[in-house]
Amino acid sequence: MKIANTNKGLLKIISIGMLGFTVTTQAEDLGLIQVESSTIADRFENKRSEPSNIGIISGEQVDDAHAQNIQQLLQSIPGVTTEVQSGDSLKIHIRGIENQVFMGEKPGVAVVIDGVPVFERTGKVNIDLDNIESIKVIKGGASYLFGDDALSGAVIITTKRGAKYKGYKVAAEVGSFGYNKELARAGFANEDASGHVQITHRETDGYYDDSDSESDYINGKLQYYINDSSDITLGFESANRLKNSHGTVDGVTAAANDPKSTDPIYNDYANNYDVDLQKIFTTYSTDIGANDNLMVNLYQFTDETDYNSSPRSADESLYNYFNDYDQQQRGLKTEYRSGGDKFAWMAAADLRDNSYDNKVTYLDCADFPWNPGCAVGSLSEDNNTDEQVQAVYGEVKFQTTQDLTLTANGRYDQIELDYTDNLDATDNGTKDFNVSSWRLGANYALQDDMDLYGNLSTGFRAPTVTQLFVGSNTPSRITAANPDLEEETATNMEIGLRTSTKWGDTPVEVDLAIFQIEREDYIQASAGQYTTGTDSSYENIGDIQNRGLELSLLGTPNNRFNWEVNYTLLHAKYTDYSLFNLQTEPVAGVCPPGSTPVLPPFGPPIPSNCLTAYNNTDNEVPRTPRHHLNVYLNNKLGDNWLITTEIDYSSSYYADEINQEKISGHTVVNLLANYARKMGTYNWSFFARIDNLLDEDYYNTARGFSDSNEDGVYDAEDLSLVVNQGISFITGVEVNF
Repeated sequence: MKIANTNKGLLKIISIGMLGFTVTTQAEDLGLIQVESSTIADRFENKRSEPSNIGIISGEQVDDAHAQNIQQLLQSIPGVTTEVQSGDSLKIHIRGIENQVFMGEKPGVAVVIDGVPVFERTGKVNIDLDNIESIKVIKGGASYLFGDDALSGAVIITTKRGAKYKGYKVAAEVGSFGYNKELARAGFANEDASGHVQITHRETDGYYDDSDSESDYINGKLQYYINDSSDITLGFESANRLKNSHGTVDGVTAAANDPKSTDPIYNDYANNYDVDLQKIFTTYSTDIGANDNLMVNLYQFTDETDYNSSPRSADESLYNYFNDYDQQQRGLKTEYRSGGDKFAWMAAADLRDNSYDNKVTYLDCADFPWNPGCAVGSLSEDNNTDEQVQAVYGEVKFQTTQDLTLTANGRYDQIELDYTDNLDATDNGTKDFNVSSWRLGANYALQDDMDLYGNLSTGFRAPTVTQLFVGSNTPSRITAANPDLEEETATNMEIGLRTSTKWGDTPVEVDLAIFQIEREDYIQASAGQYTTGTDSSYENIGDIQNRGLELSLLGTPNNRFNWEVNYTLLHAKYTDYSLFNLQTEPVAGVCPPGSTPVLPPFGPPIPSNCLTAYNNTDNEVPRTPRHHLNVYLNNKLGDNWLITTEIDYSSSYYADEINQEKISGHTVVNLLANYARKMGTYNWSFFARIDNLLDEDYYNTARGFSDSNEDGVYDAEDLSLVVNQGISFITGVEVNF
């Protein structure tokens, strides 16, 4: 969309960034309406015509927060919760969507970095926190913009860009558990171009035993202004990350006695990650006429990850497998949009050519009686997946009256999966998914400062090649593949109210949304999470309903003090989940009536356990707290000091499907102090942050999915737990000149 009456200098300041196009941030200045974008979503900070509940965190807020992981940023957005393993290993939940067994499975939330939905392996969101221009969260089904894996929404991260990064910046931080960070950035801007290069180093010993990590980033952008209406952006990022994700213990006794997981018997299944990331892209944007814009983006993201898995024994240095995983995401996106007084539209194409190569080598064979041909150094797995995506999508926005704006989105994805097993050709397979996604929304202006909005939107997630062609084979259970699996789907219904009002003399911004998500055909092993020692298969096993309320309040009594309250009420339950078997031990070698005996794969034909049918319908979905409250208090003292107090409360939740083990709620208080002052030509900033100020004792994550101590009883001693590290601090200084 063309910016009306803009000059060349203003065009350069409002840069398209990595995957953007030039737009206006306030449509009412032009009398134009504008459409949503799958690329530069943060430009739409004016929510007046937005029919969905969204949350936005600016780059300034990100920088001022001095966060060590993205969880510390996202927890202020209603409807968003995160599970943290250790460091930056986490899983993002939106509106309670996530009930997978392990951290590393597809989360149902699209993580989008500069317009590209990034496949994040093993639950680790690989993003440089010092290179974030903005974060936008779209809640509800978001496949109408991003396609696969946007069941409940998308977290859209836009990286730094533009002429405002002209000059130099250096920064340094230190903190608890050996944390330190160094950063340097240099940028320029003139009549024809702007750009910057940034280098960041972070490292920490970590709270948990064997949880140290280190990361080095170098990234930058160069934007060249071809003329008053066209520009081209070149960008890159190169990163190396070495990280140990250790931190899990089995059971509440171990969590109490060994919260740092120093006992080597509690080794995590996967550890010792070496991650190399490369991103390169070019984006061309041009305004055509008064109101039209064309954007074309070509990109390649590369992820080369090595790690060890399956600890062999109590010796924490010995693992059974060495994993060598490489992925490349290549794509072309183009969007054409047009805006007007009453009508706006966008037509777009999204073409992806992705490849995933996986090799697993035996490090040790002592614990593999089921594989007598094993040899140290030989291949256990050697496979590759080619994924082709051809998608078209678009949006139409129509202002039917002065007060009512209607929005319609549509997207059609054709996904082609081609899996090749270089060790066992019987596993080879191909599968196509042709999926339509859509959103219908409306925004009605009840008053000048009050809008009623609502939408119906959809999301989907395609099965993985493991679920389709390979299956899972472990010492405790074999889960067969199922090439007939259908994609999981979700339908989001939402209605909300946005208004600006006054409570006494305090101006208050209010955003209230009520939602319900109907999720169908979610995929899981038919034997359920707890069962071991029996064969099962991946199935479209059942349905889930998530419903709740999201409330955001921002009060500004004066220019020295403001407060923010964000609250989520959530009830997530299984509405159909009957294909489940609960394991018990046989009594004197005999299973009780009504149960099914399971014979072990090795040894004499005596039942190793007994399976009893169990119906999870109407049970609560694990790890979905009913209440989440986040409060910010910002107090400016004088001209230089800003003191921020954050209070974050999460209520109790179940750790397991059968709703047997409930985890207590917790309240955490965080404190942040920023001091900024200009000294000569230098702008200095000092800060100190204390997390968990009151040293609250709680778990970062709690999962129940197996009889880990093999006593035939499922209880709190079987839970996989990560204990929060308790009180911690970080302090630092930065200089801009």
